[in-house]
Amino acid sequence: MEVIKTTIEGCYEIIPKVFKDERGYFFESFNHQNFEEAVGQKINFVQDNQSYSYKGVLRGLHFQKGTHAQAKLVRVLDGVVLDVAVDIREDSASFGKIHATVLSQKNRKQLFVPKGCAHGFVTLSKTAIFFYKCDNYYDKDSESGIMYNDKTLNIDWQLPESDLIISDKDKILSSFKEVNYKK
Repeated sequence: MEVIKTTIEGCYEIIPKVFKDERGYFFESFNHQNFEEAVGQKINFVQDNQSYSYKGVLRGLHFQKGTHAQAKLVRVLDGVVLDVAVDIREDSASFGKIHATVLSQKNRKQLFVPKGCAHGFVTLSKTAIFFYKCDNYYDKDSESGIMYNDKTLNIDWQLPESDLIISDKDKILSSFKEVNYKK
């Protein structure tokens, strides 16, 4: 596997080695030992999540606060998404930095999003199946987020805003400057 550092401290793009032949292809999508070596930290994933979305669906920017913060390893099983991580760790050298990358079933790329980052994605293809591993369990009381169209972050979601499909819950998230990251 190839591991690429991003502009966010502790956030990595991971590209698996794919073996192709006349039957199709094979690749190892996750190996705990190799993964921990690659990211330089102990990670114990405890929950897998999967979503199905139509073109223009934007999910995010989400995170969990405090002791319920989650690191995530995300990938696309079918389709194409623009995946975005934002460093919200005030003590981080990369605080406020954004990393955006295209994930697809074709490039098989994964993104490791460390604890202390907000995360979101928008579906660029007709549909997409998005899969992610989390190192902490979901806790409704700890969930929070940042508005997708925050002026400070100024994220280019690669689709016109009029084409975006956003949940009512995500439409009322805080701005980057207003959000409480810790509690």
